Amino acid sequence: MLLLDADRPEPVRGGARELAVFLTPEPGAEAKEVEETIEGLLLRLEEFCSLADMIRSDTSQILEENIPLLKAKVVEMRGIYAKVDQLEAFVKMVRRHVSFLEAHVLQAERDHGALSQTLRKWLGSSGLPALGNKRWAPVAPTFKLPALYRTEDYFPVDVGEVMPRAPSCQRRL
Repeated sequence: MLLLDADRPEPVRGGARELAVFLTPEPGAEAKEVEETIEGLLLRLEEFCSLADMIRSDTSQILEENIPLLKAKVVEMRGIYAKVDQLEAFVKMVRRHVSFLEAHVLQAERDHGALSQTLRKWLGSSGLPALGNKRWAPVAPTFKLPALYRTEDYFPVDVGEVMPRAPSCQRRL
């Protein structure tokens, strides 16, 4: 109402106009500031989207290329683990057979070794030095070799892999 009031003096009207112009915001400057802020946000959003696309493409590449390779390695390793398990079972069986044979060898040594020691002492004390020093031919053993395993039963050999070898040592008669 101050501006429309014609009764008032001119300096009051001029001061009111200046105050009104001063207090009225300038739409051009504020709009420019808002546009710059929006442009900055849009630029950051575009950078974020390009980064997300790059991550997606890298992930897709990893999934398409590396995962099948890893699956193939897993299948290969399962085969290797199965072979290792078979080898462990074979070694355990061989260990049992070796301990069994060692026990039999020790028993045979005790049985036959004690008899030959007694026989040597008796012959040495009888006064026949020639007979005491003479080596006796071993008597046919009554020991029967236990049935063992064949390595080929557990580890089949391909015919192409095994090459017949020539004897490395030649006998001279």
